[in-house]
Amino acid sequence: MASAGAAALARALLAWALVALPPALPQPCGHRRVVERDARFNTTYADWVGADLLNSYAFNHSVQRNRTEGVRVSVNVLSDHKDLPVLFVVRQKEAVVSFQVPLILRGLYQRKYAYQEVSRTLCQPQTKAEVETQHFYVDVSTLALNASYQLRVTRVENFVLRTSERFSFNATAAQPQYFKYEFPEGVDSVIVKVTSAMAFPCSVISIQDILCPVYDLDNNVAFIGMYQTMTKKAAITVQKKDFPSNSFYVVVVVKTEDEACGGALPYYPLSKDASPDEPVDQHNRQKMLEVMVSPAITSEAYVSSMLFCLGIFLSFYVLTMVIACWESCRQQKRKGLLAAMDSPSLDTGHSRSIPSSFLGHAPYDSYGYGSFGNGSSSSAEGVTDSMGSAEVPYGYVGQEQFKRRTPFAPMRPLSIAMGERSLENVAGRPRLDSLSSVEEDDYDTLADIDYDKNVIRTKQYLCVADLARKDKRVLRKKYQIYFWNIATIAVFYALPVIQLVITYQTVVNVTGNQDICYYNFLCAHPLGNLSAFNNILSNLGYVLLGLLFLLIILQREISYNRALMRNDTHALECGIPKHFGLFYAMGTALMMEGLLSACYHVCPNYTNFQFDTSFMYMIAGLCMLKLYQKRHPDINASAYSAYACLALVIFFSVVGVVFGKGNTAFWIVFSVIHIVATLLLSTQLYYMGRWKLDSGILRRILHVLYTDCVRQCSGPMYVDRMVLLVMGNIINWSLAAYGLIVRPNDFASYLLVIGICNLLLYFAFYIIMKLRSGERIKLIPLLCIIGTSVVWGFALFFFFQGLSTWQKTPAESREHNRDCILLDFFDDHDIWHFLSSIAMFGSFLVLLTLDDDLDCVQRDKIYVF
Repeated sequence: MASAGAAALARALLAWALVALPPALPQPCGHRRVVERDARFNTTYADWVGADLLNSYAFNHSVQRNRTEGVRVSVNVLSDHKDLPVLFVVRQKEAVVSFQVPLILRGLYQRKYAYQEVSRTLCQPQTKAEVETQHFYVDVSTLALNASYQLRVTRVENFVLRTSERFSFNATAAQPQYFKYEFPEGVDSVIVKVTSAMAFPCSVISIQDILCPVYDLDNNVAFIGMYQTMTKKAAITVQKKDFPSNSFYVVVVVKTEDEACGGALPYYPLSKDASPDEPVDQHNRQKMLEVMVSPAITSEAYVSSMLFCLGIFLSFYVLTMVIACWESCRQQKRKGLLAAMDSPSLDTGHSRSIPSSFLGHAPYDSYGYGSFGNGSSSSAEGVTDSMGSAEVPYGYVGQEQFKRRTPFAPMRPLSIAMGERSLENVAGRPRLDSLSSVEEDDYDTLADIDYDKNVIRTKQYLCVADLARKDKRVLRKKYQIYFWNIATIAVFYALPVIQLVITYQTVVNVTGNQDICYYNFLCAHPLGNLSAFNNILSNLGYVLLGLLFLLIILQREISYNRALMRNDTHALECGIPKHFGLFYAMGTALMMEGLLSACYHVCPNYTNFQFDTSFMYMIAGLCMLKLYQKRHPDINASAYSAYACLALVIFFSVVGVVFGKGNTAFWIVFSVIHIVATLLLSTQLYYMGRWKLDSGILRRILHVLYTDCVRQCSGPMYVDRMVLLVMGNIINWSLAAYGLIVRPNDFASYLLVIGICNLLLYFAFYIIMKLRSGERIKLIPLLCIIGTSVVWGFALFFFFQGLSTWQKTPAESREHNRDCILLDFFDDHDIWHFLSSIAMFGSFLVLLTLDDDLDCVQRDKIYVF
């Protein structure tokens, strides 16, 4: 009895609570009525529905196993009940699709957009029978008292896309479209291209497997499959192996806002009485599009493209072997002629004399400061090597300003003196190379030598002998550090880069978000997990040609060392001093440029741009250092200071890209630093390093200006250097002004242009001064200069095509995409990779062979400029 009383009390309390609470929604007068009716396709049903009425429409259609037809449900709610929408539920055999009208979609900052007209394509369930009749129902309900609507169900024409046939259609944010594509026999890969004449509204293209439901709204299209945003162009390469059913859906969705595609965020003024959360009606926001699915390249095209790429660059190896054999035969003939001329004559019994013109230089003249007979390049050994100084004693005669060194020992024949000296060096080299005391500072820290350097390096006319006085073993170690440092940098730089780009590619493959990477999607050929294998393969030239250049340098170094072992006079005291460390660094940098460029093109984007440019800066810097080292071996920058400066350049590159866009303060600071650095470097080059940056620098500058410009108007002491530096300052100041005024968006390329302009200026100056000094350019370097210039011209043409850019949104970048132009595999940027690697290799060869005409010229007859 107690339990029965408690139950009665509970029922009474519940009834009282239901009666006491005011109804929040309209209550039906009685039970809800359900009106069921059979419906037909292509018929518009204008009806109403209320809180006590539910309409249900029954449709049926025949489905064939080998034929797919799309069914599309279109509704338009005529009543304005935003708080009480009309709910449409489509019940199918294996799926349920439901949506409300007005359809509310959210944009950026949670803005709401309402759509009164909605169309949805139904997912098509699979059938195993030849012909099957399938039924589906459309239920319409609402909590409003009365809501009128229009319903129409139609069959979708051209629901199945045909290969290489274009199809045009319209889409809106509430009326998305999707179509089915089935792989034909023998086709393993296709490319889906979607185009539009209008950039906005922004849209999304998605490739999804044949599954239900299909995610075809702006708020869920990224849930599955591959997708990318689009303005005017979109292209997605689809591989058959990724879809077990050998078919897929192409889904096209118009976004509610254009911000994702680089468009402006619209401003919708709200009325005074409207709530900030009230949905905004976007009216007629639709886009006309065209889709075409065409077969991608076959596996045979991959093989032929790889063989083509290998064939191009391996041909340089063959050409190098041919030239090496020809040069070897020429040298053998020359040596045979020299031996014949040195052999005793049958008529006189005396050896024949060798014309000085055959050796490539004038007869040796008398001893003078820095002359060949004085052994100026060996004078450094006289300071650092006690063995050498014991054999050839030097003394200082008087305290005159020039402090000229004269040998006390009688003058010996040139060949004998050099031969004995060289034998001593060769015998002692293995031991001395292992001594840590053989350092560059052993020469630099002596007080008398420091004064001697001030005298020598400030002469008006310098010869290479004046700047090649240090021990060649010390300099060899100094320049070898360039190679070891860049090798160390390469290892520590490349390993995290490779790990990072692998992660990027994995994220792209897992999420399907193709907006992460900025490819040329119209010519992006996947292989394995790589999305654009062609862009990676085309970087092979940098690696192969960089390796070839290293082999050429190795062969030259071996030949030079053998000449030293033979006590070859020309190798010891003639020509530009041979130091190969910078050449090894250049070859390594070229190989690393190829590796890091390939890593960058695994997933090119805003966050890893420096992978592709870092070693470009280093190559430009190393080339300038090598060009300067040729005639200034004693005073060239050390590896540590050089790489520190290059690291600073890369630092500014990163900061400029991240913070420099439209930042006036950054451009002012960078321009000031650029101009100050130019002035400091100009002073260093003009005075050959014989100046100091200290507290008295301003006083000395004013003194020079007063004495040279006020008291007497005298021209510069070093005219040639002054001309070069004035032109360099004009160019750099102009570039700094251009950057400050225009503020280009691509700061990394702007910084690279600065380096390339300075390199070209110095190279042109070097060529002009070389010819002006009476020197000549031999056939091989001349051909390299001409060929390299032509190749650079074509390479830059393809570089400026601009197939993509991470400075814009991914959708805007795809507007620059273009089809392949070579073997249906390589695009314009791949051609840039091919040609630029060849041009860089040719430029290195120019630096290597440019002064081969001086190999038989005494160093005191080679001018410094």
